[in-house]
Amino acid sequence: MNTKKSNIIIALMVAMFLGAVEGTVVTTAVPTIVKELNGFSEISLVFSMYLLTSAISTPIYGKLSDLYGRKNTLTSGIIIFLIGSSLCGFSQTMYDLIVFRAIQGIGAGAIFTVTYTIVGDLFTLSERARVQGWLSTVWGIASIGGPFLGGFLIQYLSWHWIFFINIPFGIMSIILLQKNLKESLEKSKITIDFLGIITLSLSIIIFLYGVFSISNTTKGYSMSLILSLVVTSIFLFIFYRVEKKAKEPIVPFEIFTKANIIANFISLLASAILIALDAYMPLYIQSVLGFSAVISGLAMAPVSVAWLLSSFILSKIIDVYGKKAMVCISSMVLFFSCILLGTLYLKASLTLVILYTSLMGFGFGGAFTTLTIIVQESVDYNKRGAATASNSLLRTIGQTVGVAVFGIVFNLNIIKYFYGLGIKNIDPNSLYNSNETKRGIPINEIRESLNYGMHVVFLILVAAAIIGLILSFMLPHNKISSTK
Repeated sequence: MNTKKSNIIIALMVAMFLGAVEGTVVTTAVPTIVKELNGFSEISLVFSMYLLTSAISTPIYGKLSDLYGRKNTLTSGIIIFLIGSSLCGFSQTMYDLIVFRAIQGIGAGAIFTVTYTIVGDLFTLSERARVQGWLSTVWGIASIGGPFLGGFLIQYLSWHWIFFINIPFGIMSIILLQKNLKESLEKSKITIDFLGIITLSLSIIIFLYGVFSISNTTKGYSMSLILSLVVTSIFLFIFYRVEKKAKEPIVPFEIFTKANIIANFISLLASAILIALDAYMPLYIQSVLGFSAVISGLAMAPVSVAWLLSSFILSKIIDVYGKKAMVCISSMVLFFSCILLGTLYLKASLTLVILYTSLMGFGFGGAFTTLTIIVQESVDYNKRGAATASNSLLRTIGQTVGVAVFGIVFNLNIIKYFYGLGIKNIDPNSLYNSNETKRGIPINEIRESLNYGMHVVFLILVAAAIIGLILSFMLPHNKISSTK
């Protein structure tokens, strides 16, 4: 691998780290921010606006990169992200912060999409497996290092610096990209599919609004969700009609080959499993097993190591066994690791937790890396950005829907557990609240209820993993090629 390629990899990893670490750093800083800006009631909007705008912009950036080139599109996204970061740092009210987080999210959409597209363009098959594994591992590093970085900046500087710190790294990424990534684009008249952008964006906004509306409910349904699904379906139908007539559709439907569709569905399911691991394993380690947040973070670190190891091994054998075999094996690993999570109990060994989650990380590394390659190779070069963007969007939807559904299941089963003990009107969101402990609920019963709720979530993960495994065997046998 030559110097230019190495510099491009550094640029892409730095850019990916910016987008990934922002979520974990902000999570650490939110308690301090809301106290200073008096905005406890708007906490969820700080996160949901970032997620919403990044989801909306993902397919748009994918198409723009096909039209205007990867380098300029990613550079524009990083610049928007840095502008949003600077504005977030200067926020004086919670409403300022929410709006500026939305701008950040618009920039992040390019980072989460175009980076993987560039890898698909520049590197051979074996190189791609390795490089995409490195990019994926950045997320693990961000999830561990983010809280430490956030805590350090808040303690020794101020919460404003969790946003300002992005600027030098973003500039470094842009410089490396501009100096090392060479592209040759044919000059032609370009037509932007504005109507397609508007109808798709409205579909995503309305759908995610419905999902967000059920995130904190303790019911199994929501009228807001039902209404949003109906309206989303209408806008998607309009979007379909618009795209069929568009000269340069934002989502060309020819990208949805059999391989592409199956790979995207497996990605969606794997993303739902991943968000469950991220959300519930730290909770299990801290609130059920009783370890500290620091130990919890360290216990999750091997997931990233296993993820990277999986990608390294994959880069050595994917040429020999093919992409379908790699997805099947990775899906099988995820299936067995989900079953193993269900065997954890109240006094499980931390060593077992690390072993099981590391096995899961190994499965994620193989699955996500290979699925991205399959999606990119299912289309021609001039549609690779749109195809990668569709995969990124479905991963985001998988995580968003997953965390909402798992939250409802978790809360309902905590209520069910206490109902079985004859205790009613329990609020799962305030189990450790003084009002609950005053009711005479022992701490060990609270731990039991959390353990019970999590195991039902783990059962759903097993079901999702089974579906993913079945789909993996339905992937077509693609010709193995080591060229880009």
